[in-house]
Amino acid sequence: MSTALYQTTMAAIGKKVPEKLQPLWKHPAGPQTIFFWAPAFKWGLVLAGLSDLQRPAEQLSISQSAALGLTGTIWTRYSLAITPKNWSLFSVNLFVAFTAIYQISRALRYTYYP
Repeated sequence: MSTALYQTTMAAIGKKVPEKLQPLWKHPAGPQTIFFWAPAFKWGLVLAGLSDLQRPAEQLSISQSAALGLTGTIWTRYSLAITPKNWSLFSVNLFVAFTAIYQISRALRYTYYP
């Protein structure tokens, strides 16, 4: 039932998408798929990591940052192994990994070189 509703909704929206944007709309990793929306929402993790740059290093969690860095690294690799290649997923996970690794370096510098 929900699949039919989703397909009807996407068909109605698709008719209103400008001709120039139709290739993006119809792309296998386009806005009609989870391949588009999951990376779009994951940018929230990047924004949270960037906002943590203002946080004092003693308040950073090394284990949390390590988990984010590891998952960011794994999913960065995975995004290039799947078909279609998902460059949006690649970029967001690369940024997640970089921000987490930077936070780990800040926390370790604070811990070992006060």
